[in-house]
Amino acid sequence: MHRSLFSHADLFKSFSALFLCLGFLTSCTGSSVTNEGPPLSAEEQRKTGFGKLFGDDTLVFGKSKASTQGTGIGVNAFLWRASLEVLSFMPLSQVDPFGGVVLTSWYTPPHNQDERFKIDLLILDPQLRSDALKVSVFHQVRKKGAWVNTVVPASMMNEIEEAVLLRARQLKIASINA
Repeated sequence: MHRSLFSHADLFKSFSALFLCLGFLTSCTGSSVTNEGPPLSAEEQRKTGFGKLFGDDTLVFGKSKASTQGTGIGVNAFLWRASLEVLSFMPLSQVDPFGGVVLTSWYTPPHNQDERFKIDLLILDPQLRSDALKVSVFHQVRKKGAWVNTVVPASMMNEIEEAVLLRARQLKIASINA
């Protein structure tokens, strides 16, 4: 059997370090505040997204969202971090912060060696919204030595989505209060 040089944990640690470095570099880009006119009315602020609790907190590498409109792929930083935290107990097989993809390998719960789960999570929108996530859960049970697919209740996928959204909101609120 072919054995890779790095374990999934080593790859995840390396990717996390790279992700943090890129995030740090992105946050170091200079920004200037200019006053280009009178203050916006409440309606104008709402339309532009100013002051939204779950607004345009998009993780884009290298440039601000405004300078990359139409040219970059943005992923909501809070949804991304929350997804990795919620799925941290499972082995990750593929993570793509640019496309918002988190794929896990098969996970067998310690209490039941005759079943296993796999999760595919996609972040579809740069906004922190409930419809910005798509979660697919795959479940198999071992019957007569072979793995057989079983139906996964929609409630299981909803619970994972809710856990990610709750954690993302907690991260957003913590960043506001910091």
